[in-house]
Amino acid sequence: MAIYRYREHCFSMKSIHIKRIILGFLLGILSVYLLVSYGAMPVFWRMFEHRHPAFEQQVKHAFTKVGIPGDPINVAFIGSEEDLHKALISVAWYPADPITLRSSARIVADSVFHRPYDDAPVSDLFVWGKKQDVAFEQPAGGDPRKRHHVRFWRSEQKDDQGRPLWLGAATFDTKAGLSHLTGQVTHHIDADIDKERDKLVADFQKYSGVKVDWTDPFQDAKTGKNGGGDHYFTDGRLPVLSIDKQ
Repeated sequence: MAIYRYREHCFSMKSIHIKRIILGFLLGILSVYLLVSYGAMPVFWRMFEHRHPAFEQQVKHAFTKVGIPGDPINVAFIGSEEDLHKALISVAWYPADPITLRSSARIVADSVFHRPYDDAPVSDLFVWGKKQDVAFEQPAGGDPRKRHHVRFWRSEQKDDQGRPLWLGAATFDTKAGLSHLTGQVTHHIDADIDKERDKLVADFQKYSGVKVDWTDPFQDAKTGKNGGGDHYFTDGRLPVLSIDKQ
């Protein structure tokens, strides 16, 4: 009788142990499910949603007309040209004038005589084999020598919502001078291009509905020189801006 009870006790303990193992296994599956469904998957889809197909072309820099690497790409926008213009104009960024004989003469004169020129032209840089589609600037002094500015190039590819990708290069002009590489008249930039990028993002976010997602890392090289021979440094992160119209 005692042996029978002992065996029954052992069987009962074994059953309890098995049940605990099964319960632990089920709890493990539930934990993995919650982690994937409510943690990893939302992050994945947020990344996927903002991974515009034009990014696959791996464009990291603009180039001068003669093929010298220029300013690094450090901002991106997904949306229509109208959205881009509305957002920047609303936060006091001005569309740059095209380069003409008249605008070129004016920027020289206004720099020499310290007169304001809020929409002064910017030099051409090239991405995807074409010069910038649009450029915006914001004055930072009494003349065109110091200014915040950004160039944007529009991709031919569009996402599933029909929106193009705009790659941008934002830098701060500190003074006018001669290029260290070619000797041509140009603007020299502040080496801390992340500061200019972050200012632009902050200004964008003043516009209703703008959201930002970061691609990290984007730039492989954290230091370099632009087309004028100016040194720059960056953490390599790329903000991808878009407008939520819902």
